[in-house]
Amino acid sequence: MARQFAQERLKPFAADWDREQHFPVEVIRRAAEQGYLALYIAEEDGGLGLSRLSSSLIFEQLAAGCVATTAYLTIHNMATWMLASFADQALKDTWLPGLISSQTLASYCLTEPDAGSDAANLRTRARRAGDDYVIDGSKCFISG
Repeated sequence: MARQFAQERLKPFAADWDREQHFPVEVIRRAAEQGYLALYIAEEDGGLGLSRLSSSLIFEQLAAGCVATTAYLTIHNMATWMLASFADQALKDTWLPGLISSQTLASYCLTEPDAGSDAANLRTRARRAGDDYVIDGSKCFISG
């Protein structure tokens, strides 16, 4: 299925998307229909519950069609997995349905000017301010 999706939905358009700097949301929504936005999310959380190895094999097939779009799908899966793995049930109920269906798209912010992607040396912090959080720091690259 992943190979066919890549051949039909990704490969014919990948060069144009790169040239036009197009983010193919409509194709990402089609990918969600195949389960590609929740590959290793547990089944009880609405995902496919696949292993990382099985997911990697699917990503490999998708990347044969479009590396950039597949890279985004891996990022979305990772961010969604973090929420599914560590959030309380209320947050899961609020966010997972949209993330799995592609109504909401996820990413993460890691790379900083002085730390690169070394998570142990990040300077950005979130501090509680009443009912809110204040995020203070700087990012130089945001995946996805």
